[in-house]
Amino acid sequence: MGADFATITATHRRLYWSVPPSQLHASVVEHTRLGTALIGETTGRCRVILAAALAESYLLAGRIDFFDLQQPQAAGNAFVRGLQAAGEADDALLGAAILAHTAFIPGWAGNKEDAEERMSAARAYARRGNAPALMIAWLDAVEAECMTRCGDTRTALRLIAHAEDVLSKGDADEPCPVWMDWFTPVRLAAFKGNTQLIAKHTAQARTTLLDVLDNLPATDGKQRTIILGDLAAVEAAAGRPEEACRWVNEALDQLGATWYAAGMDRIRDVRKRLHAWRNEPYVRDLDDRMYGWGTTVSALQR
Repeated sequence: MGADFATITATHRRLYWSVPPSQLHASVVEHTRLGTALIGETTGRCRVILAAALAESYLLAGRIDFFDLQQPQAAGNAFVRGLQAAGEADDALLGAAILAHTAFIPGWAGNKEDAEERMSAARAYARRGNAPALMIAWLDAVEAECMTRCGDTRTALRLIAHAEDVLSKGDADEPCPVWMDWFTPVRLAAFKGNTQLIAKHTAQARTTLLDVLDNLPATDGKQRTIILGDLAAVEAAAGRPEEACRWVNEALDQLGATWYAAGMDRIRDVRKRLHAWRNEPYVRDLDDRMYGWGTTVSALQR
């Protein structure tokens, strides 16, 4: 029973990258309800397997709540339940992953102290679980994004440099949890490009993000939207509004194939940067497309 439940959890994990989140979310939530009901009826090895899979399911539910549906309170509730399940399984690495995700909530809200406290807890669990280099680098990347959103880009860039050093010295063949499918060295470079952008290192950000775009897998549609949005922001910051609009239009093309609320947020931020050129034909054309029927409906359905 534990293995069967875990098989469904793994299927949901893979479907996240291709199925619209608003459709997948209900299935994941129902799966967590089933797991919660079953775990009280199990013991021994079955209970451990079931609890680990349940923790992963709650983690996925929380990720969808936060990144795709933009419901931080619901995400926080899912993460707490996931942490409880990880405790039942005594899985320190799952605990570290869930705790690091909880740091995004205060981090994106600009609450630096709470984000740092949660990251300290995540790192403690990672040490307890003898985390592989890739996971340690991801923890640096998460904290770097939180610090960036809290306005501390100096600390963020230092954390990213540490993550790069960890990966360069780590064992490339070191096993990593199969559920940690959201991070690669390319994703680390994406974090770096965004931080460079926020830090106003415009030329460096452009170079970093173009390299990420060249190396990003074709199947990684959600991340591609983020990179395209950041490249648009780079050009807007550099005073090249027409080029910024070109990147935004590519991002909108990608959103048409793979909707991602966080990607749409990037596009809205770029549009704010283009306010000074709002009467130019290329910006007006962008407005027509941003608020077209398809994009508007997708945004409301997220």
